[in-house]
Amino acid sequence: MIVDKRADLAGPGIGDYEELEKILPQDYTSLLTPKETQKAIFAAKNYIEANLCKELNLMMVTVPLIVDVESGVNDYLDRDGSRTPIQFHISNDRNLHPIDAQVVQAATKWKRVALERLGMQPGEGLCTDMRAVRKDYFLDHDHSAYVDQWDWERAITADQRNLDFLKDIVGKIWKVLVDTERYLQDQFPQLKTKYPNLPEKLTFMHAEDLLDMYPDLPRKQRETAILQQYPAIFIIGIGWTLGDGYPHEMRAADYDDWVTPTVSSQGRPMHGLNGDILVWNHVTQRRHELTSMGIRVNDKTLRQQLEITGQLDFLNYPYHRAILNHDLPLSIGGGIGQSRTLMLLLRKAHLGEVSVTVWPKILKEMCAHKNIHVLE
Repeated sequence: MIVDKRADLAGPGIGDYEELEKILPQDYTSLLTPKETQKAIFAAKNYIEANLCKELNLMMVTVPLIVDVESGVNDYLDRDGSRTPIQFHISNDRNLHPIDAQVVQAATKWKRVALERLGMQPGEGLCTDMRAVRKDYFLDHDHSAYVDQWDWERAITADQRNLDFLKDIVGKIWKVLVDTERYLQDQFPQLKTKYPNLPEKLTFMHAEDLLDMYPDLPRKQRETAILQQYPAIFIIGIGWTLGDGYPHEMRAADYDDWVTPTVSSQGRPMHGLNGDILVWNHVTQRRHELTSMGIRVNDKTLRQQLEITGQLDFLNYPYHRAILNHDLPLSIGGGIGQSRTLMLLLRKAHLGEVSVTVWPKILKEMCAHKNIHVLE
C-alpha cells in the first residue's frame, strides 16, 4: 500500500520497468493478425466518429498541432505543473516577426474558442481527430509520449450546468463505446472468444463516496478496488479537495468545473461537474481510463478554481479573459483516448500494438519476450 497519497495524485504511469515487467501478461497472444489489426483500427475509428457525432450532435473539424504560447490555449493537464508542453521558437522573417509556439498536449481550451468562431449554438458541437505530445509521461503499457484523442466540445445553456445533464451525455458516450465493441466483433468474430464484453450499464460514483469506501488507499488503488465490483465506472468530482485533504487527482483549474456544489443521489453534498470513465481491462488485469470530460468553467468557477490553485495570473491570458467577459459559450467537452479505446476493444496488451510512436529499447525487448509486438 502507498502510504503517501500525494505521490499518487499526478503522474499516471507505473514508475519503473522492473514493475512493468511483472505487470505485463505472461501468456499473451494477439487475437488479430497485424493486417487485421490495421483494418480493425480504422473500422473502429470510423464507427466511433460517426456515432459520437450522431449521439452528441457534433461535426468533425480540423484541430491544431501547435499553438501560440501567448494565446494561453494549451493544456497543462495538472495544476502542479509537472507536465509541461514542448516549446520552440519560430524565427520567421529573420526574427523580425517571430512566434513562440508549443506542441499541444490536448485541445481542451482551443475547442471552446472554436465553438465561438464556428458560431455553434447550444446543442451543437465539434469533434476532432486530435494529435498531441506529452513528453513527461513514463512510457509504460498504456501511456505514450504520442497522444491521439477524439477531443469534442458542445455548446450548452446555463441551466444545463448540472449533474443530470452531465450523466446524460456520459451515457450517450458509453452507448457508442458498447455499440462499437459489438460492431467490431461482428467484423472480427475472434474478438468474442476470450474476454468479457463491456457491461451495458455504467456505474456513476462520486470521488468522495469512493474515498469513504477505501479511506486508506490512494486513488489508483481505490479505482482498482471499485472496478472489482463494478467493471465500468464514471467517477464524478475530480479536482475538488476531498475529506482526506487531497483531490482525487490534480485536475487543471481552467477547463473542467470541479468546484460547483452538487448533491449525490443519496442526498450528500458534493462538488464537481466532471469525471472520468474507467473500466477493468481483462487483458492487462488493470484499471483502464478511457475518457476524461466535464462541464466547463464559467466566469465565476474559473476565478474560484484559479484562486484555489494559486494561478490567478492565468486571468491575463486571452482565453481566460474571454471566459470572464462572457465571450465564449458555456460548454461541455472531453477527450476520448483513441489508442486507449482501441487497445481495449481489440484485446491488446500494449498501446504500441495500435499506435506507432517511440518506445525505449528496454520496453520493446520486454514486450517481444512476452509475445507483444509494438508497431515501429
